[in-house]
Amino acid sequence: MSGHSKWSTIKRKKAKVDAQRGKLFTRLSREIIVAARLGGGDPDANPRLKAAIQRAKEANIPNENIQRAIQKGTGELGAANYEELIYEGYGPGGVAVMMEIMTDNRNRTAGEIRHLFSRHGGNLGEAGCVSWMFSKKGVIVVEKDGLDEDELMLTALEAGAEDMKTEEDEFEIITAPEDFEKVRQALVEKGIPIAEAQVTMVPQSTVKLTGQEAEQMVRLMEALEDHDDVQEVYANFELEDY
Repeated sequence: MSGHSKWSTIKRKKAKVDAQRGKLFTRLSREIIVAARLGGGDPDANPRLKAAIQRAKEANIPNENIQRAIQKGTGELGAANYEELIYEGYGPGGVAVMMEIMTDNRNRTAGEIRHLFSRHGGNLGEAGCVSWMFSKKGVIVVEKDGLDEDELMLTALEAGAEDMKTEEDEFEIITAPEDFEKVRQALVEKGIPIAEAQVTMVPQSTVKLTGQEAEQMVRLMEALEDHDDVQEVYANFELEDY
Protein backbone atom coordinates (compact mmCIF):
# COMPACT_ATOMS: atom_id res chain seq x y z
CA MET A 1 0.00 0.00 0.00
CA SER A 2 1.41 3.38 -0.93
CA GLY A 3 2.24 5.93 1.72
CA HIS A 4 -0.27 8.21 0.01
CA SER A 5 -3.21 5.84 0.25
CA LYS A 6 -2.40 4.58 3.74
CA TRP A 7 -1.94 8.05 5.17
CA SER A 8 -5.11 9.25 3.46
CA THR A 9 -7.02 6.33 4.96
CA ILE A 10 -5.70 7.15 8.44
CA LYS A 11 -6.71 10.79 8.06
CA ARG A 12 -10.21 9.92 6.94
CA LYS A 13 -10.68 7.60 9.88
CA LYS A 14 -9.45 10.14 12.41
CA ALA A 15 -11.90 12.55 13.98
CA LYS A 16 -9.92 15.63 12.91
CA VAL A 17 -11.92 16.72 9.88
CA ASP A 18 -13.95 19.47 11.55
CA ALA A 19 -10.94 20.75 13.51
CA GLN A 20 -8.95 21.06 10.28
CA ARG A 21 -11.71 22.61 8.18
CA GLY A 22 -10.28 26.10 8.59
CA LYS A 23 -6.85 24.83 7.54
CA LEU A 24 -8.37 23.06 4.52
CA PHE A 25 -10.22 26.21 3.47
CA THR A 26 -6.99 28.22 3.67
CA ARG A 27 -5.01 25.61 1.72
CA LEU A 28 -7.55 25.34 -1.10
CA SER A 29 -8.03 29.12 -1.27
CA ARG A 30 -4.29 29.59 -1.71
CA GLU A 31 -4.26 27.04 -4.52
CA ILE A 32 -7.06 28.93 -6.29
CA ILE A 33 -5.22 32.24 -5.82
CA VAL A 34 -1.97 30.94 -7.31
CA ALA A 35 -3.72 29.07 -10.12
CA ALA A 36 -5.63 32.22 -11.10
CA ARG A 37 -2.49 34.35 -10.87
CA LEU A 38 -0.52 32.03 -13.16
CA GLY A 39 -3.19 31.03 -15.66
CA GLY A 40 -5.98 33.61 -15.44
CA GLY A 41 -9.40 33.60 -13.82
CA ASP A 42 -11.32 31.56 -16.43
CA PRO A 43 -11.47 27.91 -15.27
CA ASP A 44 -12.41 26.71 -18.77
CA ALA A 45 -9.09 28.05 -20.05
CA ASN A 46 -7.10 27.19 -16.91
CA PRO A 47 -7.08 23.45 -16.03
CA ARG A 48 -5.26 24.00 -12.76
CA LEU A 49 -7.83 26.55 -11.62
CA LYS A 50 -10.68 24.26 -12.71
CA ALA A 51 -9.27 21.41 -10.61
CA ALA A 52 -8.74 23.70 -7.62
CA ILE A 53 -12.33 24.97 -7.81
CA GLN A 54 -13.60 21.38 -8.00
CA ARG A 55 -11.69 20.43 -4.84
CA ALA A 56 -12.94 23.57 -3.08
CA LYS A 57 -16.55 22.74 -3.93
CA GLU A 58 -16.08 19.16 -2.70
CA ALA A 59 -14.85 20.66 0.59
CA ASN A 60 -18.01 22.79 0.75
CA ILE A 61 -16.19 26.10 0.46
CA PRO A 62 -18.84 28.78 -0.30
CA ASN A 63 -18.96 30.07 -3.86
CA GLU A 64 -18.33 33.64 -2.69
CA ASN A 65 -15.08 32.51 -1.04
CA ILE A 66 -14.01 30.79 -4.25
CA GLN A 67 -14.78 33.89 -6.31
CA ARG A 68 -12.90 36.10 -3.84
CA ALA A 69 -9.83 33.84 -4.11
CA ILE A 70 -9.97 34.02 -7.92
CA GLN A 71 -10.16 37.82 -7.78
CA LYS A 72 -7.17 37.93 -5.42
CA GLY A 73 -5.23 35.79 -7.87
CA THR A 74 -6.07 37.99 -10.85
CA GLY A 75 -5.30 41.14 -8.87
CA GLU A 76 -8.87 42.49 -8.77
CA LEU A 77 -8.82 42.46 -4.95
CA GLY A 78 -5.14 43.23 -4.49
CA ALA A 79 -2.12 41.13 -5.32
CA ALA A 80 -1.44 37.90 -3.42
CA ASN A 81 2.32 37.38 -3.21
CA TYR A 82 2.59 33.66 -2.54
CA GLU A 83 5.69 31.85 -3.77
CA GLU A 84 5.50 28.16 -4.74
CA LEU A 85 8.34 25.96 -3.51
CA ILE A 86 9.16 22.25 -3.25
CA TYR A 87 10.86 21.05 -0.07
CA GLU A 88 12.34 17.57 0.25
CA GLY A 89 13.68 15.58 3.16
CA TYR A 90 13.89 12.31 5.05
CA GLY A 91 11.69 11.05 7.84
CA PRO A 92 12.33 8.30 10.41
CA GLY A 93 13.67 5.09 8.86
CA GLY A 94 14.84 6.92 5.73
CA VAL A 95 11.32 7.67 4.49
CA ALA A 96 11.31 10.06 1.53
CA VAL A 97 9.18 13.16 2.14
CA MET A 98 8.23 15.77 -0.45
CA MET A 99 6.21 18.93 0.26
CA GLU A 100 4.47 21.55 -1.85
CA ILE A 101 4.84 24.93 -0.15
CA MET A 102 3.12 28.28 -0.64
CA THR A 103 4.66 31.08 1.38
CA ASP A 104 5.15 34.83 1.48
CA ASN A 105 8.38 34.41 3.47
CA ARG A 106 10.61 31.56 2.34
CA ASN A 107 13.27 32.11 5.02
CA ARG A 108 10.74 31.84 7.85
CA THR A 109 9.10 28.79 6.32
CA ALA A 110 12.38 26.96 5.70
CA GLY A 111 13.42 27.43 9.32
CA GLU A 112 10.10 26.23 10.67
CA ILE A 113 9.97 23.15 8.42
CA ARG A 114 13.59 22.26 9.28
CA HIS A 115 12.66 22.45 12.97
CA LEU A 116 9.68 20.11 12.49
CA PHE A 117 11.85 17.52 10.75
CA SER A 118 14.54 17.56 13.44
CA ARG A 119 11.94 17.44 16.21
CA HIS A 120 10.35 14.28 14.78
CA GLY A 121 13.39 12.21 13.84
CA GLY A 122 14.01 13.43 10.29
CA ASN A 123 15.98 16.04 8.41
CA LEU A 124 15.26 18.54 5.64
CA GLY A 125 17.31 17.73 2.53
CA GLU A 126 18.56 19.42 -0.62
CA ALA A 127 16.47 20.06 -3.72
CA GLY A 128 16.15 16.88 -5.79
CA CYS A 129 17.17 14.48 -3.02
CA VAL A 130 13.90 12.49 -3.07
CA SER A 131 11.70 13.87 -5.87
CA TRP A 132 13.02 11.21 -8.26
CA MET A 133 11.29 8.59 -6.09
CA PHE A 134 7.80 9.92 -6.95
CA SER A 135 5.65 9.98 -10.09
CA LYS A 136 2.78 12.37 -10.76
CA LYS A 137 -0.48 10.41 -11.01
CA GLY A 138 -4.20 10.83 -10.63
CA VAL A 139 -5.51 8.86 -7.65
CA ILE A 140 -9.21 8.13 -7.11
CA VAL A 141 -10.24 6.32 -3.94
CA VAL A 142 -13.56 4.47 -3.82
CA GLU A 143 -14.80 2.75 -0.67
CA LYS A 144 -15.88 -0.85 -1.26
CA ASP A 145 -19.36 -0.75 0.33
CA GLY A 146 -20.64 -3.68 -1.70
CA LEU A 147 -19.33 -2.46 -5.07
CA ASP A 148 -18.59 -5.07 -7.69
CA GLU A 149 -14.81 -5.04 -8.18
CA ASP A 150 -14.86 -6.34 -11.75
CA GLU A 151 -17.48 -3.82 -12.84
CA LEU A 152 -15.61 -0.94 -11.21
CA MET A 153 -12.34 -2.00 -12.82
CA LEU A 154 -14.00 -2.27 -16.24
CA THR A 155 -15.50 1.21 -15.90
CA ALA A 156 -12.19 2.69 -14.80
CA LEU A 157 -10.06 1.00 -17.45
CA GLU A 158 -12.48 1.83 -20.27
CA ALA A 159 -12.30 5.49 -19.21
CA GLY A 160 -8.49 5.43 -19.40
CA ALA A 161 -7.26 4.37 -15.94
CA GLU A 162 -3.82 2.75 -15.75
CA ASP A 163 -4.43 0.43 -12.81
CA MET A 164 -6.70 -0.38 -9.86
CA LYS A 165 -5.47 -1.63 -6.49
CA THR A 166 -7.57 -3.42 -3.90
CA GLU A 167 -6.99 -2.37 -0.31
CA GLU A 168 -8.63 -3.54 2.91
CA ASP A 169 -11.83 -1.51 2.61
CA GLU A 170 -11.34 0.55 -0.54
CA PHE A 171 -10.23 0.56 -4.16
CA GLU A 172 -7.49 2.88 -5.42
CA ILE A 173 -7.68 3.80 -9.10
CA ILE A 174 -4.51 5.16 -10.72
CA THR A 175 -4.52 7.35 -13.83
CA ALA A 176 -2.14 9.46 -15.87
CA PRO A 177 -2.61 13.13 -14.87
CA GLU A 178 -4.14 13.99 -18.25
CA ASP A 179 -6.73 11.19 -17.91
CA PHE A 180 -7.69 11.92 -14.31
CA GLU A 181 -10.75 14.10 -14.95
CA LYS A 182 -12.10 11.77 -17.65
CA VAL A 183 -11.92 8.75 -15.32
CA ARG A 184 -13.37 10.67 -12.39
CA GLN A 185 -16.28 11.84 -14.51
CA ALA A 186 -16.94 8.31 -15.77
CA LEU A 187 -17.28 7.09 -12.18
CA VAL A 188 -19.58 9.98 -11.27
CA GLU A 189 -21.82 9.23 -14.26
CA LYS A 190 -22.09 5.61 -13.07
CA GLY A 191 -23.22 6.83 -9.65
CA ILE A 192 -20.10 5.50 -7.93
CA PRO A 193 -19.37 7.48 -4.74
CA ILE A 194 -15.81 8.83 -4.60
CA ALA A 195 -14.07 9.12 -1.22
CA GLU A 196 -11.07 11.05 -2.50
CA ALA A 197 -9.80 12.21 -5.90
CA GLN A 198 -6.76 14.27 -6.76
CA VAL A 199 -3.66 14.49 -8.89
CA THR A 200 -0.84 13.69 -6.52
CA MET A 201 2.69 12.30 -6.24
CA VAL A 202 2.79 8.50 -5.90
CA PRO A 203 5.95 6.79 -4.56
CA GLN A 204 7.68 4.28 -6.84
CA SER A 205 8.74 2.18 -3.84
CA THR A 206 7.91 2.18 -0.13
CA VAL A 207 9.57 1.82 3.26
CA LYS A 208 7.86 -0.31 5.92
CA LEU A 209 7.73 1.23 9.38
CA THR A 210 6.77 -0.33 12.70
CA GLY A 211 6.95 0.63 16.37
CA GLN A 212 8.59 3.89 17.35
CA GLU A 213 9.57 4.84 13.80
CA ALA A 214 5.95 4.46 12.68
CA GLU A 215 4.74 6.66 15.53
CA GLN A 216 7.40 9.28 14.79
CA MET A 217 6.49 9.29 11.10
CA VAL A 218 2.79 9.82 11.81
CA ARG A 219 3.62 12.70 14.17
CA LEU A 220 5.89 14.25 11.53
CA MET A 221 3.16 14.00 8.88
CA GLU A 222 0.62 15.57 11.24
CA ALA A 223 3.00 18.40 12.10
CA LEU A 224 3.82 19.13 8.47
CA GLU A 225 0.18 19.05 7.36
CA ASP A 226 -0.77 21.38 10.22
CA HIS A 227 1.79 23.98 9.09
CA ASP A 228 0.08 26.95 7.45
CA ASP A 229 2.48 27.10 4.48
CA VAL A 230 2.34 23.39 3.57
CA GLN A 231 -0.12 22.66 0.76
CA GLU A 232 0.58 18.95 0.27
CA VAL A 233 2.84 16.32 1.82
CA TYR A 234 3.91 13.13 0.04
CA ALA A 235 5.84 10.25 1.61
CA ASN A 236 6.77 6.68 0.68
CA PHE A 237 6.04 4.82 3.92
CA GLU A 238 3.92 1.82 4.74
CA LEU A 239 2.47 1.27 8.21
CA GLU A 240 1.75 -2.14 9.71
CA ASP A 241 -0.79 -2.60 12.48
CA TYR A 242 -1.02 1.11 13.20
